[in-house]
Amino acid sequence: MTYTAPPSTISTGLTSEEFLRQHGDNPHYETIDGVLRDLEPTGPQEEVAGAIAGFLHAEIRRQQLNWIVPKSCLIRPPAAAATILRPDVVVLDRGLLAAEPLWQKEPIICNGQTVKLVVEVVSSNWQDDYARKLEEYAYLQIPEYWIVDFRALGGLRFIGNPKTPKFTVNRLRGQMYDQQQYGAEEIIDSEIFPDLQLCLKNLLF
Repeated sequence: MTYTAPPSTISTGLTSEEFLRQHGDNPHYETIDGVLRDLEPTGPQEEVAGAIAGFLHAEIRRQQLNWIVPKSCLIRPPAAAATILRPDVVVLDRGLLAAEPLWQKEPIICNGQTVKLVVEVVSSNWQDDYARKLEEYAYLQIPEYWIVDFRALGGLRFIGNPKTPKFTVNRLRGQMYDQQQYGAEEIIDSEIFPDLQLCLKNLLF
């Protein structure tokens, strides 16, 4: 299958360092292989991401885990010279932040083991969420990756026909993710947060 970049991409040939200097503080952008991605955030997308962060923060406090949900965070895969990802929500292991080479100066994560969970709330760049980011996060060995497609924007191959909102939980198995999809009223099954009572309907306003 040939990957087709979404329309909201700008070919710039940016290196990671150039991206960080020019766009590191701009929440609208990330870069994949030097191609600038406009994340095109919307109000509803930010509401859903904020709600997820709230649920996760409450569960972390309830379980007294040494994890954090930062307001913003960039992920810089060490093997990719021109890729900087900006997940909508991320859960980090606070105990491993001391080993992060950039964290004390910038909210940038380089080591996949520091990340317990990433969440992408699907926007018009849905191809990245369902394809390229799936590969990148699996390569980094991030235990879970959630794809929250509350507007059913993903292609038929990913969310079925007819298209309906889906919450996809990807659990790492070796080098790849095992996927399980949930409808709007189905409680998700997370190995990272096994007691979390969360479904897509909880996130919609």
